[in-house]
Amino acid sequence: MIKQLVLALPLFIGLVLTSGQCLADNANSMDKQPLITSLDVITSLSDKPIHFTVTLPPSYFKNTDKRYVVMFDFHPRSQAYLNGMHDWMSHNGDWPWLETIIVTAPDGDKTLGDWKELAIDERGDTKLLDFMQQALLPAIDKQYRTNGFRILNGFTGNAGLGLYTLINRPELFNAYFVASPVLSKDFAYVIKDAPKKLAAMKGKPRFLFMSTSDSSFEKRQLASFAEMEAIIKANAKPTLDFHIKRFDGTYYMTQPILATAYGIELLFNDYHQVLKADSEISRQGPQAILDHYQYLSEEKYGFEVPATDSLIALAEAEIAKGSEQGTKQALAIFKIAVKAYPNSHTAQDALAVAYAELGEFELAIKHEQLALKNTEHPFWTNKYSKSLAAFEAKNRR
Repeated sequence: MIKQLVLALPLFIGLVLTSGQCLADNANSMDKQPLITSLDVITSLSDKPIHFTVTLPPSYFKNTDKRYVVMFDFHPRSQAYLNGMHDWMSHNGDWPWLETIIVTAPDGDKTLGDWKELAIDERGDTKLLDFMQQALLPAIDKQYRTNGFRILNGFTGNAGLGLYTLINRPELFNAYFVASPVLSKDFAYVIKDAPKKLAAMKGKPRFLFMSTSDSSFEKRQLASFAEMEAIIKANAKPTLDFHIKRFDGTYYMTQPILATAYGIELLFNDYHQVLKADSEISRQGPQAILDHYQYLSEEKYGFEVPATDSLIALAEAEIAKGSEQGTKQALAIFKIAVKAYPNSHTAQDALAVAYAELGEFELAIKHEQLALKNTEHPFWTNKYSKSLAAFEAKNRR
């Protein structure tokens, strides 16, 4: 039975609690290891709380002003691999996976399972979606420092429910990772409802990564996968940034790992990749770069994506021209970067170096001091301290 491929879920929230030790008591042990706790949700259908597992990133208690992306997965065992992948892919400065709060569902909760079965079997039933919108997601936002960006992750039946959520209530999540989705036999009526609902999708940009393979376990779903792929390509509006991939020749149980890794890289590519100076956007000048990153910040992600590195790349390309005009243009771009991001140590340093190249050492010293003020990272403080000393020495001559 297709229903048996899907793990079980809850309803409307009455109270949110954090079980186990008080989170604050664990702050001292959170420098390098994630904290696994639980979010207890009391629903109108159960006299017992439903325990969602919450994995907080290691920096959660250290960086108390930071807010985090949220990833939710219905499968309880996904916590282990998501936690491990996230820890590895985020520990090197949020790259390539921005630090994320991971929330996973309980194992075998009957209330949750009932809502999922209704979503699969009863066309038009929205109790699962209502639960997520009115109860679960607000509870996560209330209890933890979230930044509003959410990812729904799923494998097989839960991937099918991911597509069901995307086409019926796309605003619940910003991104959807669906690995080897179950879609045959009118699963959640996704195939039937998708053409019309994808064509009518409005609002802020949404991201979809959908994948499968040709393993023996997935062959029964390949026809419906191909049908869904054709529907997406024919009906999706520009608001949906979709990516569809086949991992043929790989193992069935490897699929969610591959989908998560590829999905993360594609999803946050705009955040991490610096615009090349000869890109279509950069050729239009610094204001076009600022406008692009404003779009990413306000529309795609909902949190700030700085344009600093792309502005610096454009300025450095001007310097590389070797002309006086190029140098003046580069200085103007560095000034724009500092004005837009006064607390960016890289922008302040770039402007300081530009002033030094022009022999304006007092201004170089001023901005290198600001660069030092805005970072505590030992690599950068060492680098900027050496530059500052060099500027001061030249200024005394």
